[in-house]
Amino acid sequence: MTNKPNALLRAKGLYAAGARGAGTVLTRAGLLSEQAPSRDQRTKHWMYSLTRAYDSLAIAELDVPWWTYRAVDVVEAWLAAHPKPVRVFEYGSGASTLWLAKRADEVHSVEHHREFGEHLRTSLAPLANVDFRIVEPVPSAAPVVGSHKEGAGGLDFADYVASIDDVPGDFSLIVIDGRAREACLERARHRLEPGGVIVFDNTRRRRYREAIQRSGMAERRLAGLTPTLPYPDQTSILSAAPSTGL
Repeated sequence: MTNKPNALLRAKGLYAAGARGAGTVLTRAGLLSEQAPSRDQRTKHWMYSLTRAYDSLAIAELDVPWWTYRAVDVVEAWLAAHPKPVRVFEYGSGASTLWLAKRADEVHSVEHHREFGEHLRTSLAPLANVDFRIVEPVPSAAPVVGSHKEGAGGLDFADYVASIDDVPGDFSLIVIDGRAREACLERARHRLEPGGVIVFDNTRRRRYREAIQRSGMAERRLAGLTPTLPYPDQTSILSAAPSTGL
């Protein structure tokens, strides 16, 4: 029997290696620029990004988070217009952490994966406005907060989800792009400041759609191209009421 999580990881690894290899060939042939095109050149930027597949630090060099381009544009404009200070909490660290650090006054980011988190920590350490923590799931035969992600069976993400409560005050923006997202949404929606918003990624998935519906929050769906992904996806912006300016 095929081990599905390992097979998926192998498939992702093969895709990433193939995309980077193709990028090297196209660059040497002069068909792909050595420098990233402007994000305004959406298709060219996306094609260039494919050569950085599944590499968060390489994506960060393109100055984009791993959301749909439409969501990146909307959130960037919202952050620029929002009254200071802008306080962010983020479930799931990576390229978005570095991107947000350039545009927000405070970024509190929590990551569940120890190896990836330690890899990322070096890049985040010089940023005085970033509070970065690794909160690993706990092995459990009866998880209080589980995850449907492949390979996450028998792990309890309760501490990870509750980590937002370790930071006092409300947040202008909360990003949900890690594990146990349904539970994260339920916890996060009570921690928004008036007019605050939640960025919830990959919201075409059925379980996420159901969680958003249960939350009662207003939703703006922003589907389309996403940096490094060879297929369209969807990022949603959630608010307590439709008067957020998004």
